[in-house]
Amino acid sequence: MKGLVKYAAGPGNMELREVPEPKPGPGEVKIAVQYTGICGSDLHIYHSDIAIPVRPPVVTGHEFSGTIVEVGLGVEHWKPGDRVVSETAYSYCGVCIHCREGFYNLCNQRKTLGYWYNGAFAPYTIVPAARLHPLPDSISFLEGALMEPLACIVHAVVELTHIQAGDTVLVSGPGAIGLATLQVAKAHGARVLVTGTPVDAERLEKAKALGADWTLDVTKRSLGEAVEEITGGVGVDVVLGCSGSEKALQGALLFVRKRG
Repeated sequence: MKGLVKYAAGPGNMELREVPEPKPGPGEVKIAVQYTGICGSDLHIYHSDIAIPVRPPVVTGHEFSGTIVEVGLGVEHWKPGDRVVSETAYSYCGVCIHCREGFYNLCNQRKTLGYWYNGAFAPYTIVPAARLHPLPDSISFLEGALMEPLACIVHAVVELTHIQAGDTVLVSGPGAIGLATLQVAKAHGARVLVTGTPVDAERLEKAKALGADWTLDVTKRSLGEAVEEITGGVGVDVVLGCSGSEKALQGALLFVRKRG
């Protein structure tokens, strides 16, 4: 079969190559991939400017949906034909403070699907059964490929930030993650300001279409002035950085209200 392989360290060094069709080991499942999304981190893998460890040669891709076609020894509760999505943490230490508290995604020894282990830019991939989640029939495989980034957003917006109805939320960056964050925040009753720069003009228009209460090109109007007007000088309840820009996030944090 063919897979999109990062075959060596350094910028570029990625191409479609023949790779062996995988077999599941104990505790693993083989998945026929249906859709795989292109994450921003996949571009960083291509350019070799990513902090997460990458072990070439490796098939890239980690945001995907598919169907189980084979299960390994000892796998229970899963069978061929099941529709699934997967977490990206292929392995982790299990003993550090993060793992013990259930945050194995933060483990310093975490090895990731599509970075360290062959991922989903291929017809088939192997995943530990413990990392799987069922994909309901009501959700298409195409939509299912968005579950991994959406899960990250729900974790941040709902589980960690606890956004409440009526909160004023500043979403910095109107890319794919920012626009999905906008939708999750709106679903929880927040008022949302989405900010960007001139290169984001089309995305800011999309943010309006998706329900943003306000959008702002920060090169055309001061962010401080906009927040002053929107909140009456109190400041926003929550800032969510979705651009990957440290400068943008630091600037936005200046306008969080006290106890925000």
